[in-house]
Formats: sequence, C-alpha cells, structure tokens
Amino acid sequence: MNKLSLIIKREYLAKVRNKSFVVMTFLSPILMVGMVVLIVYLTKINDNQSKVIGVLNDSDYFSTDFQSTESTSFLKFKDIDVEAAKDSIMGMGYYGLLYIPEGDNLEIVANKAVFYSKDAPGSTLLDNLENVFEDRLRLQRLQDLGVSVSDFERIDHHFEMTTSTFSGERNLKGINEIKAFIGGAFGYLIMMFIIIYGGFVMRSVIEEKTSRIIEVIISSVKPFQLMLGKIIGTSLAGVTQFVIWIVSGVLLFGLVIMIFDIDPSAFNAGTENTPGLVGGAAYMAASDSAIQLYANELFKIPWIMLICFFMVYFVLGYLIYSSIYAAIGAAVDNETDTQQFIFPIILPLMLAIYVGFFSVFNNPHGPIAVGFSLFPLTSPIVMLMRLPGGIGEGGVPYWELTVSILLLIITFMGIVWLAAKIYRVGILMYGKKPSYRDLIKWLKY
Repeated sequence: MNKLSLIIKREYLAKVRNKSFVVMTFLSPILMVGMVVLIVYLTKINDNQSKVIGVLNDSDYFSTDFQSTESTSFLKFKDIDVEAAKDSIMGMGYYGLLYIPEGDNLEIVANKAVFYSKDAPGSTLLDNLENVFEDRLRLQRLQDLGVSVSDFERIDHHFEMTTSTFSGERNLKGINEIKAFIGGAFGYLIMMFIIIYGGFVMRSVIEEKTSRIIEVIISSVKPFQLMLGKIIGTSLAGVTQFVIWIVSGVLLFGLVIMIFDIDPSAFNAGTENTPGLVGGAAYMAASDSAIQLYANELFKIPWIMLICFFMVYFVLGYLIYSSIYAAIGAAVDNETDTQQFIFPIILPLMLAIYVGFFSVFNNPHGPIAVGFSLFPLTSPIVMLMRLPGGIGEGGVPYWELTVSILLLIITFMGIVWLAAKIYRVGILMYGKKPSYRDLIKWLKY
C-alpha cells in the first residue's frame, strides 16, 4: 500500500510540475473566457447589421405589410421597372429585392411574387417573408368564406395544451428536454475528462516504456500497483486542473462583466428569434409567469443529489476507461500504434451522447434510455441525463440506479483485472505492433 501511495504521489507531482500543464491550467480559462466574449461581441455586431431589402410592389395588396424591424429594413420602390430596381439594389449593395407584380386577385399576386438576391437567402428571413404572404392569403380566404377581420383575429390564436400530473401539478412543455440537457452537460464533462486524461495515462505509460525506465520500476513494484497508481495519480492531477479551470473561469467571467459593463443577457443573444432546440421550451420567454414556472421547475431539480451521483459516475467511469487506456499504452511502443485501439474506446462514449440525447428527450423511461443507462460503458453519461428528473416516483427507479452502479463496480473490477493482465505482459514487450489476437493471448497468460 505504501508503494501505491508513492506511485500516486510521483504521478501527481510529475503532472502538476510539468511546464505545459501549468501553462495550460492558467491559460485555458483565459482563452475560454476570451473566446466566449469574442463570440458574443461578433454576434452583437452581426445582429446590429440590418439587412436592407427593396420592395417593388406593383399590386394593390401588401402596401403596409412589410414594416422595418431591428434586423430587417424595407426600402420601397415606386414607378420603376423590375430590372431597374434590381440594378439599384445591386449598385447600392443591399441584400435583396422583393418584387410583387400586379394581378387580378391576391392568389395570383402571391404566386407570382419573387425575391431576388445575390446568394440564396437565409431560411429565417425567407420564413418571415413567407409568413406575411401566408397571413394575408389566410385572411383573404376566410373573408371569401364570410369570416370578418375580427373573427379572424379570434381564430388566429396560438393554442397550447395544458398538461398536468395525476396529482394535479402542472407539467411544462419541454422541461424533460431541459433536464436532459442539464444531465447531458454533466455527462459531456465526464466524456471530455475521460478522453483528455485517459490519454494522459496512456502517454505516460508509453513514455516510461520507450525510455526503459519501466524495467527498473517493475523490479520493485507489481504491475497492477503501477497501473493503478498511474490511473489515480493522473486523475487527481486532472481533477486539480478542472477545479482551477472552473474557479478561475467563473472569476474571470465576473471580472469581464464588471470591467466592460456587459449585460449578462447578451450571452443569450440571437436565441430569442430562433426556434427552440427543445421543442416548446423556447416559448418560456413569452411571459413573466412562464419564466417563473420554468425557474421553479429548475429549482426543483435535486441538484445536491445530481452532483453527488455525478461524482460517483465520474469516478467509476473514469477508472474503467483509464484502465483500458493504460492497457493500450502498455501494449504499444509509440502513440501512432494506438490509433487502431482508440476508436473502439471512444465509440461507446459517442454512442452514449447521441443515443442518450435522442432517447432521453423523447422518452426518459423508455427501453432504449433504460438499457443505455444500465450498460456500464454508457451509463455514466445516459444515467446522468435521466437523473435531473429525480429518483423514485416520476424519476429513475431505485432499482435501476442501484443496478447501474453495481454493474459499473463489477465492470470496473473485471476490466481492471483484464487490463492488468495485458499491462503485465505488454509493459515489457518491445519492437512488435500488437494485434487484437495478441491481446487475447496475453489475457490467457
């Protein structure tokens, strides 16, 4: 046990005293904050550049329908033909020209309308223009059927279904997707940590193997102790770096906001006119009461429980994958040879992210979501997507959570045992690029 602690201490100090580690630890938060501020600044500049669209209306319709907004300005042309209008638009460098020809009725006019631009117009702009035509056509068709303007205003009203639990509590549209995003963010952190610091373990083993230092170390330490010490030492160094990143990042964000007097709402720039990524959740800003309801739902998320289980799945998930990384590092002589083994490791993580989002969004208690939250190689990510919904009634059943953690522990013990057998043989193998068949042979020794 004393030897294991020495190995952990050596690995930890070797990582944190490395110049590149120190530089990136303190430089990364600055770069990340700078990148976010730059994105916000560029987005703000982009939003401030209003698109100017010329409107040549030869019809008796749409005389007051196209009104300028912050993002789009309409310049009306009169007593000019369409070719001259197009030349004027191109000469002045404006975005495009909307030509509405004359016609006997609204249907003919709308069908003959054309939007001219240098390049293909953006879908948002085109949707806004089409909505104007659709509203007028719908109103005209209803009027033809005897529906008045006031009746149309009553008809043209957005309807949203009220949902509730059996106990009488109101359900909010899109709240499951929001919770899945929150859990997915925790899962994504685990995935990135595994990829970054699992690679550190692998490279550390390769460096000691190629320098032949491992031959000296292995004479006084068991291979299993050496592998476990590297995994724990590197993970502690990674946790240290992560904590510094989070703390310094938060402080830098606060400092930037105070120094440059940035409105925090600017970090949501560009989202108010964009359809929500989580279905109806984008309508939460429609009213103060809706915002309050969503805020209450987010407050009800068991954050302490979520953070505690994040640490559990974080530790177990990292230990499983870092053991595999250590075994791969022991099996090869250089980092180039690791490429054939890396993709099978990353594949379950990628699968967990994408399949988890699709399955948990639609049905967090469906068979796909449950299956992937129990499968050990994907459960650290998928289960965290389900946990914001709580545990027990309405959330993750207790038995699923218990089975998931037990399977992770059993899998960790099994993979460490298998990785140790590969590590024990591969750590002293030189000059041969191993195949999957070789690894299977080493497992039998």
